Amino acid sequence: MSNENRPVEWSYNTNIYEVNLRQYTQEGSFQAFERELPRLRDMGIEVLWFMPVTPISKEKRLGVLGSYYACSDYTSTNPEYGSMDDFKQLVQTAHNLGFKVLIDWVANHTGWDHWWTREHPDYYKKNWEGNFYDPNGWEDVIDLNYDNPAVRQAMIEAMRFWITECDIDGFRCDMAMLVPLDFWRTARQELDKVKKLFWLAECEEVSYHDVFDATYSWNFLHKMEAFWRGETNIGGLDEVLNFYSNGFPPNAFHLLFTTNHDENSHSGSEYERMGKAAEAFAVLCCTWNGIPLIYSGQELPNTKRLRFFEKDPIEWTGTYALHDFYKRLLSLRKTNKALQAGERSKTVRLKTAADQFVFAYLRESEGDEVLIVLNLSGEERPFFEIGDERLTGSFVNIISENESNFTGKKYFALRPWEYLVYAKDTSLVPAV
Repeated sequence: MSNENRPVEWSYNTNIYEVNLRQYTQEGSFQAFERELPRLRDMGIEVLWFMPVTPISKEKRLGVLGSYYACSDYTSTNPEYGSMDDFKQLVQTAHNLGFKVLIDWVANHTGWDHWWTREHPDYYKKNWEGNFYDPNGWEDVIDLNYDNPAVRQAMIEAMRFWITECDIDGFRCDMAMLVPLDFWRTARQELDKVKKLFWLAECEEVSYHDVFDATYSWNFLHKMEAFWRGETNIGGLDEVLNFYSNGFPPNAFHLLFTTNHDENSHSGSEYERMGKAAEAFAVLCCTWNGIPLIYSGQELPNTKRLRFFEKDPIEWTGTYALHDFYKRLLSLRKTNKALQAGERSKTVRLKTAADQFVFAYLRESEGDEVLIVLNLSGEERPFFEIGDERLTGSFVNIISENESNFTGKKYFALRPWEYLVYAKDTSLVPAV
């Protein structure tokens, strides 16, 4: 990553909440979602990522409502969600409450009846028969042709619209690796002149960190799922995390998650894919070096698959069982420098007397320390020791608020799938 593309300052200790507007409320609108903002802010959410808010193509639409990712106009809102003024009001209210706002940007393809297909057919790739097409097997979209300079300029201008008109704070770029990296480089150079933005790429390509602040961690998600299925062990988790630490630039942020819209709709909720390990892995995603992502309804928690092409609202009950769970973790991340992303913090795996079952690590930065101990097994682990001498001093459990001194013996006991999170400085323990 070049010096001019350093991440915005607020991103080092942030978190992201993915908003599925269609399924979030019965109305599925900007105005209805706006009512949820105070609750999400209380939970510690910092950044709202809205899945595409643009109108959806009708031609070759899948299902009744179609895919959010089959756009028919880059500079309008989906009328199902509300007007452009409604969205501007939502962004303003979010900003007033302290949120940042990202929008999902689908640069690789459009829907079949995007107005460009009529007025600028040269913007699109053509097959040998001279017809629009998509090479990935997605029936409801067609690919843009980035060999055409006009496409690049038109796309940058469309992105600029949302910055100048709506004051958004960044982009989550869909399937970013399908779009040439040099386009993204030019886009960032041009658009960061308007406002310094946060750039998240849906890809896991090391080279894309030349432009983007953060990329996905699909490999780790799949490794966590494989762990629950008994197909790998803690060594397998370490292998992927070590690659993220050593195979990427020092200031590369990784988006860490147990679910998102794709996983939930197509593969099942985190409880289907990770079972009783889901909460422990959520702790790992919130406290490892990276940026945690929480998907709509995880605070409930939502355990059903949300249909992707139809109206299928989250079944809110009025009780948010994991609200305080996330509030403690996200508040700690916000206030404790040890949980900053990238090169500003250090992550040390700790050796224990039960390493085949226990995943323990220490996060450190500028004198702050956070200790995380996870029992990644269905068995009780009574009185095991962490022998690492780097663990020393007095820590407070952020959940029980009990204090422990680890200068001498470092004994722990864990119930099946239990997790412990400690902060060294008692002033940095979040109040809930």
